[in-house]
Amino acid sequence: MANILPLEKQTLAIHALAEGNSIRSIERMTGVHRDTIMRLGVKVGTACAEMMDSKMRDLEINDIEVDEIWGFIGKKKANLKPEDNRAELGDVWTWIAMDKKTKLIPSHVVGKRDKYHATIFMQDLASRLKNRVQISSDGLDSYVDAIERGFGSEVDYGQIVKTYSVENLSKGNAGRYSPAEVVKVEKTSVYGSPVMSTVSTSHIEKQNHTLRMHCRRLTRLTNAFSKKLDNFKAAVALNFAYYNFVKNHGSIRCTPAMAAGVANDFWKVEDLVRLV
Repeated sequence: MANILPLEKQTLAIHALAEGNSIRSIERMTGVHRDTIMRLGVKVGTACAEMMDSKMRDLEINDIEVDEIWGFIGKKKANLKPEDNRAELGDVWTWIAMDKKTKLIPSHVVGKRDKYHATIFMQDLASRLKNRVQISSDGLDSYVDAIERGFGSEVDYGQIVKTYSVENLSKGNAGRYSPAEVVKVEKTSVYGSPVMSTVSTSHIEKQNHTLRMHCRRLTRLTNAFSKKLDNFKAAVALNFAYYNFVKNHGSIRCTPAMAAGVANDFWKVEDLVRLV
């Protein structure tokens, strides 16, 4: 495929994928068959995952927010049948860590929303850092044990729990997707000595919004969801590589990789394609 499809076409297709276009819309724009676009996206996404695994090492970042975002493969959990492979189908969660200052996403893990994957996530994050950090999360119980397993005593960890109004629940379908009002915020110091005034998940929650906007497979209420787990993992990795190394972040006026010292200059989408 790489020898047949011109680099310009490959770059255009990957750029469109990273900006949230559907595979069929890219097929219409580029004239490239959707199966070719699919295979290209998986190859580049897999190469992006390997590249980030290599480059996200010995990082000096200080204030990390973590969260998880929901998606599904093939069908939602409620629609699974007894004969379905539950390891490959149903609900899938992407665990994400983001540095508040540089906006870098040093680690992400795709899996289930359970203690096992929470632990893998925290161990992976800890392996990429060279200094003591502060971590902020929501009140998910899995984080408490996972952070201890990943960091031991070398971490400052605080939780923030937001209580939302239930007013929208009485509005029926019209209010299902309206933002709920935050009526109460509680912060708790869990490990170490976190600076409680800076314990927050606001930045990572905004990143979740950005991810849904730019990764078509996570767009709600569409048929763009992944049918295979490997394709989903590749799409998420492509998105984070594009976000970390290519896309100019407005609040820091450079890419997160540049702000964190991982890259010296802006990458081009063509650079991601050449990873294959």
